[in-house]
Amino acid sequence: MTSRKLVIVGDSSFAEVAYEYFTHDSDYEVVAFAVENKYLRQSSLCGLPVVAFEDLPEKYPPTEHEVYVAIVYTQLNRLRTRLMEQARAFGYGLASYVSSRAFVWRNVAMGEHCFIFEDNTVQPFVQMGNNVVLWSGNHIGHHSRIADNCFISSHVVISGHCEIGANCFLGVNATLSNNIRVGEDVILGAGALLRKDAEADRIYTGVPAEPARISARRYHKVR
Repeated sequence: MTSRKLVIVGDSSFAEVAYEYFTHDSDYEVVAFAVENKYLRQSSLCGLPVVAFEDLPEKYPPTEHEVYVAIVYTQLNRLRTRLMEQARAFGYGLASYVSSRAFVWRNVAMGEHCFIFEDNTVQPFVQMGNNVVLWSGNHIGHHSRIADNCFISSHVVISGHCEIGANCFLGVNATLSNNIRVGEDVILGAGALLRKDAEADRIYTGVPAEPARISARRYHKVR
């Protein structure tokens, strides 16, 4: 099988992890890493060159390469989203990864630029937007919908018929009961239990989860 050439944007731990998965569990060949020029601190990573993101189209033409932006939930996912959109504007196709050790039912609808780690269970009729990360070990219940630019950490339980708004972050071991609606820009803290709908731009913690006074966008310095 002919491999597809891929550039990973980022040089953090997530970038290294993404390199491992794309290299050993996909038909992509990672050929380089890229970061914005002002953050360029090293010339190589995992034995591959690290180049300025601004120079990508010249060094790695979009006619021959695809891009995945391996950035976590910085600025409530805005940084990953901005770089993804810039890569698209450069003309790149946006790669996705679905672990061979994840269970994703046949009729799950998934957008572009998604990353699904091992041990995720994604049940029938789930819909996921673009630029969604499911770290390892989550349960995404049937008929649930996850909007664009969300980051679901590990061992999160999203029960059936839930709706997660755009740009949300769900912490480790968080749980959502059935039929829950979560607004945009919500942070659900580690171990939180959400039994009722969550308002947009709020931080929820505790069992049962209750909103904090500070807004999620203000906490993450999102303008």
